[in-house]
Amino acid sequence: MEFTYDITMFKETFESEFTWLNGFMRNVGRFSDRTAVFDPLSGQKWSYRELNSECNKFANAMKQSGVKKSDIVFNQLYNSPYFVFSYIAPQKLGAISNPANFNLSPGETAEIINHNKPKVYVYDSQITETAVKALKIAGHKPEIVIMADYLKKYDSAPEGHIKYEDYVSGQSEENPPVDFEPHIYDEVLRLQTSGTTGTPKGVPLNNINEVLSAHDVMMHFPLSPYDKTMNMTPWFHRGGIHSGGLTPTLYAGAELVIMRDFHPKTTLDYVQKYGVTFLIGVPSVLGLLATRQEKHPKDISSLKGIITMGSPLEKQDCIRFQEVLTPNIFNGYGTTESFWNTFLRPQDLPEMSGTAGRSCTDDEVRIVKVYDDRKAEPDDIVAMDNSEEGEVIIKCPNKTTYCYVGNEKTTKEKFYKGWMYTGDIGTWDKNQFVTIAGRKDDMIISKGENIYPARIEEAINMFDRVKECIVTSVPDKTRGEAVAAYIIPNDDTLTVGEVLEYCKNCPNLSKYQVPRYFRLVDSMPMTATGKKQHYKVKAQAKEDLANGLLLRK
Repeated sequence: MEFTYDITMFKETFESEFTWLNGFMRNVGRFSDRTAVFDPLSGQKWSYRELNSECNKFANAMKQSGVKKSDIVFNQLYNSPYFVFSYIAPQKLGAISNPANFNLSPGETAEIINHNKPKVYVYDSQITETAVKALKIAGHKPEIVIMADYLKKYDSAPEGHIKYEDYVSGQSEENPPVDFEPHIYDEVLRLQTSGTTGTPKGVPLNNINEVLSAHDVMMHFPLSPYDKTMNMTPWFHRGGIHSGGLTPTLYAGAELVIMRDFHPKTTLDYVQKYGVTFLIGVPSVLGLLATRQEKHPKDISSLKGIITMGSPLEKQDCIRFQEVLTPNIFNGYGTTESFWNTFLRPQDLPEMSGTAGRSCTDDEVRIVKVYDDRKAEPDDIVAMDNSEEGEVIIKCPNKTTYCYVGNEKTTKEKFYKGWMYTGDIGTWDKNQFVTIAGRKDDMIISKGENIYPARIEEAINMFDRVKECIVTSVPDKTRGEAVAAYIIPNDDTLTVGEVLEYCKNCPNLSKYQVPRYFRLVDSMPMTATGKKQHYKVKAQAKEDLANGLLLRK
């Protein structure tokens, strides 16, 4: 390939130096004494210089243990200082940080260990029992197993494990020598999908993805070195680590405020006391915050915005949040593989609430037709009439590697010609605002009609006597599948008959969408990121039908 100029120095410099770690190290120099991380529970703060020193101790300890480029450092950690160290330190060695859900069962944890074959495993002492069981089950045995005892519950670690403080004791605080060749395509982070549709998959992210994911947040908030972010969701998922989490906050030179566990009162107390400027969480969390603020108001005027994601933001909720919490509400939509890809800004709300917004600055989102026997081509789009439904596809080469680790089959199913085929069903309008109807995998086919649970859930959730609902299907001899709704009531007096009557008269539900089966429950399966686990409810519904626990109406 011929160029009009000499690309040598640009190529060599860009490909080896345009990394997230180098961005963080620039902040260590220019913001040396500014607070990088604050942990309210312990009251401890780390300046950028101090944070770098702590991460160096961990990196040097791992280097002494033989950890090198492309080795996996697996962790199951709550939001805590240890998570920060486990994100940054591996990058200093060219290793890969691999965070996963701390709520996984021992079997699920063992499955990830077997698949990714980590050299190091760091776990929170709160899940010691899970970690011990997982390691017994797993065929692969990590060489170094570290217990991060944040809550100071144990005098010593289980046999064969070592406490974090003991592991890093006596290690140098100096930057470890760089004895590998960094490259922008190097994998630095491996996330696990939330598993809402089955076994979690490894999602590799490289230096370019990390830097440009940070840039994306810095553009869309916008985020500056003078902000303080606090993510109310776990950092182990994409929206946790990248939306106001470690990746953008420490790259921008801002301050990261740690929230280990979400509590509405604690959150509002932190905002008032510490001057938090950006909060991040799912809509259900915002609902709890608004209720608390209405009853026990705090001075939260420091907030520049609240960013929500994970599910659509309904109009009534949006108006309430804008009135009670902050007028600057943002809503993002995306995936583990691609971060967020559409965005609603405060200027779009509340008018466009209920939609997922339109594509982010560097992304492109389309709705293409759905065929039974093949993928639609990327240009085989549905009408922009907010009526014809199709599959949501995403192009964002800045934030995805277009693959799963060691999973060629699923890679081919999901990625095609530079696009990710999400499996989400939606519509769009002439201005390219996307509305999500549901998942292809969750779709119910009843008497030839395609039914998407998310639409029915949204309608039922508008009933003021319903706290939450999840819709799935059960086998039906005449229909193929029948719609079943699980309802969490707002109070104990709600009856199935009242819900049915509401559904029959709801203008947003067609007759074929009205559930035929109901069950009132106290809780429903959710991921740690607040997403409904439809596949679990579907399995439960089949059992409940056989056991007569579903009420037919």
